[in-house]
Order: sequence, then C-alpha cells, then structure tokens
Amino acid sequence: MRAQSSATTTSPIAVAIPGPERPGLGTLQAALGVVAFSLTFPATAWGLEGFGPWSLVAVRSVLAAAIAGGCLLALRVPLPARRHWPGLAVVGAGVVLGFPLLTTLALETSTTAHAAVVVGLLPLTTALFSALRVGTRPSRTFWIAALAGAVAVLAFTVQQSGGALTTADLYLFAALLVCAAGYTEGGRLARVMPGWQVIGWALVLCLPLTVPVAAFALAQEPVHLTAHSVTGLLWVAAGSQFAGLVVWYRGMAAIGIPKASQLQLAQPLLTLVWSVLLLGEHLTVAAPLTAAAVLVCIAVTQRSRG
Repeated sequence: MRAQSSATTTSPIAVAIPGPERPGLGTLQAALGVVAFSLTFPATAWGLEGFGPWSLVAVRSVLAAAIAGGCLLALRVPLPARRHWPGLAVVGAGVVLGFPLLTTLALETSTTAHAAVVVGLLPLTTALFSALRVGTRPSRTFWIAALAGAVAVLAFTVQQSGGALTTADLYLFAALLVCAAGYTEGGRLARVMPGWQVIGWALVLCLPLTVPVAAFALAQEPVHLTAHSVTGLLWVAAGSQFAGLVVWYRGMAAIGIPKASQLQLAQPLLTLVWSVLLLGEHLTVAAPLTAAAVLVCIAVTQRSRG
C-alpha cells in the first residue's frame, strides 16, 4: 500500500483524537496510561516466575505487535509518511525494546519497589529530552530541581545497594535514558498521527527482530506456565506495551508532554502500592520518602517550565 501521511487518515480512531479543545479527555487518557504503567513492574515480576528475561521481553513485544498489526489491518491504515519512520524507529528502540529489556534484566535481582523509585526519575528525564528536542532552554530552577531529584535517587540506590551501584541499578539508569527518548519522540509524532498508530507502527517495525529473538529465547530459556506468569505476560503485552501506550500518547498529544509528565508523579507511588498488594514486598522507610522527594522535585521542574 502506498505510504502517505497518517495525519490525513479518516479511520474512526483517527477522527476521535483528542485535541486542544478536549483537554479533560486528554488528561484522563494520560492518567489511564500512568495506571497501566504502574502495574508493569509487578506484572514483569510475575512473568519472570515462568519465563526467562529474553523470552518475556521478546514474546510480549510479538504479542503486542500482533494486536497492533491486527488493528492497523482491520482499519486499513496506510503506511506512515517516510519522514516519520526515523521517529518511529526511536520509539521502537526506546519503548518497545530498550526499556522493557533493561528493566526486566534489572528485576531479576532488584525488587519492584527499588526499581519504581529509580524509574521515578523518568518524568525529569523525559522533560529534559523534550527540552533538548524542541530547542528550549530550561530555567535555572528547572536544573536545580532536576539535579536534586537525581541526587535523591542516586543516594537511595547507593544506600539500598550497600554503598555502591549494582548491575541492576545500571540497567535501570540506562532504561531511563532510552525510555525518555522514546516518550519524547512518540509524543511529538502523536501530534501528527493518532497515538495508537505511533506505538502500533513502532511495534510492527520491530517484528523482524522480535520474532526470531522470541523463537531463539524460548528454545534456550526454560518456560514454566503458571497463573502468575501467564497473567504477567498478557498484561505487559496487551496492557503496558499497547493499550497503556495508546492512551498515553493520545493524552500527550492532547495536553502536551510537560503536562502529561506531571501525571507520572503518581506512578512510582502506585507501583509501591502494587508491590505490596500483589507481590507482598516489604517497603523500607527510604522508598516512599525518596519517591515523595522526587515527586516534589518534578513538580518544581514542571512549574518552572510553565
């Protein structure tokens, strides 16, 4: 099918994109995305009970791509314009592949509560990438608050890890960078095409890599199907990898990346709640305190950016 700009697509979903005149709906969609993301780490921990890390990441991407591809075919969505493919590649590398793999590898040895606090820096990192991408210059207050948040998380990780950063911490910090790049580029693309198509095409674009990796990983890593592992896999594939990103990108397109990132303030705290309720983890006092400190820092950065 001939490639053309998805901004002119007249499918029912494309028509329903929230715009500036529907900020309330955009806020609700972004909030639903945050709730979906807050369950990602607990669901990943469940998935790791029955799958290896490479199997879990590759299979979740293939399943999410199957859902997205089915929607794209059913609605006869044309290929995106050629100028959008580099941006989709960034989304795929950061959101479809990089973040899931790095955080899954981290969760093999880290608790979900610990990971949630570290990844709580994601709104700050996304705001920074967004500023660099559009060429704006954040204020001095922004940089001070961002640095304070980073120092708080770094102090937390060092204290929790016995005085030094662990391999899991390095995975998590790398995940912050690649995910922020993917979020920023996805938010930009969601202004010219429906958000669900942004993540949909990114997932499909990764299929030539994820399908063979899934086949190889499943042959090499042991698989033990349990209620937890299957539920975790299905959630990270359908909930986190597709549905959550659909509403998240639509929300960002409607209310803007800075405002949407403010809603992510609640994500680390929600994940801490899920880690207790679903995994039975015991929180240290430092975890919620650090998460709250990061929340304050992010709120300051968002206010300083107007």
